[in-house]
Amino acid sequence: MEPISPDHRSGYVAFVGKPNVGKSTLMNALLGRKLSIVTPKAQTTRHRILGILSEEDEQIIFLDTPGIIKPRYKLQETMMNSVGGAITDADLIVFMVDATRDKADELSLEQIGNRPAILAINKMDQIKQEEALPLVETYMAHRAFEEIVPISALTGFNLDVLLEEIKKRVPLGPPFYPKDMISEHPERFFVTEIIREKVFEQYWQEIPYSTTVNIVTYEEREDGKDLIDAEIVVERDSQKGILIGKGGSALKKVGTAARKDIEEFLGKPVFLKLFVKVRGDWRNRDTLLRSYGY
Repeated sequence: MEPISPDHRSGYVAFVGKPNVGKSTLMNALLGRKLSIVTPKAQTTRHRILGILSEEDEQIIFLDTPGIIKPRYKLQETMMNSVGGAITDADLIVFMVDATRDKADELSLEQIGNRPAILAINKMDQIKQEEALPLVETYMAHRAFEEIVPISALTGFNLDVLLEEIKKRVPLGPPFYPKDMISEHPERFFVTEIIREKVFEQYWQEIPYSTTVNIVTYEEREDGKDLIDAEIVVERDSQKGILIGKGGSALKKVGTAARKDIEEFLGKPVFLKLFVKVRGDWRNRDTLLRSYGY
């Protein structure tokens, strides 16, 4: 193991903000690979996703968090608890806001309190730069920020500037993880996230929010394809019918899309079998929430 420079920096950086401001897109862009699932729908992220960026003199542990909302059921309470934990654990907050919105996100501002934070104004590709000035003034009236950086997580605009501002504020210290590690989550976690992403892409309205994914079997095989059996959990029989579709056509589309992305993520072929199971009101049942990893 090579000696660590006394100038080495390591720290936790949490992306915090409302749903759909681009937190997951930003983390994936900074890491240079897809760890967090991304869809146009709000509240896609349910877990605190950890991604590790390691360079010669820095190790930054990014925490992608669910969008801040007022919870309506226990699953959302659990999601907001994970946001609170990330804010507490982080050395620095990247507070993300949408440049196309003209009002301050007071709920999220309340959550981050006086923690050190960079204000990242995302989606600058959708407006003229001067159009963001009133929004900046609105946020500056609420609190001081370490820095304000206009960005586009989608196009990459100013992400190099944001990363440099983050690096300057990460504490001195040795790496927390091996330099070749990209996350502490196991592979099966990312498999469930990929399947859940495809459910969000395939179905509309309430269906995606009423589902979760549970791995039943994950069998790695040296000879041949890995075997993955996964169940998509829903709350009602009517949802099960919609998920499966006529002759299983809808579920087959989800499986085909998920298998392709899983194989790309794992770098190996897999045999994926999907089932649909009904668990009434699972989003409000503590035992089931724990068993599904929430």
